[in-house]
Amino acid sequence: MKAREVMTEYPQAVTPSDPLSHAAALMRDGDLGFVPVVEDRESRRLVGVITDRDIAIRHVAAAHADDCAIKQHMTADPLVTVSPDAPTSDVHNLMMEHQVRRVAVVDSDGHLLGVIAQADVATKEGRNKETGQIVERISEDKDPLR
Repeated sequence: MKAREVMTEYPQAVTPSDPLSHAAALMRDGDLGFVPVVEDRESRRLVGVITDRDIAIRHVAAAHADDCAIKQHMTADPLVTVSPDAPTSDVHNLMMEHQVRRVAVVDSDGHLLGVIAQADVATKEGRNKETGQIVERISEDKDPLR
């Protein structure tokens, strides 16, 4: 299968200058743990991601002011992305290698086309045993002292 066959197309996105509360509200309302950050809403060029963990660790736990912009807490590097024509085996390998649960799908110019989450791998490919192995490898703690 190809990435385009399992991705969620045109996901909601935020910009770096949006308030952090906007990303949190999207996560709450959509039951999401991840929102792509795009340069602007017209180009949709991916420049980062913001996760529920970013908000909890970088914002709440650090006791930042409520009026923070997303750019202050987003992850911009490294971004884990694939092309829409990438085989899903590449997606699996990236998830395991980078220990991420979501991968952005971008075109050759970096414009956001979709997102592939662990759940997409599990439900759309129907590979129960392999999916379990992927989830286990993604969740491995590479640093046992953390």
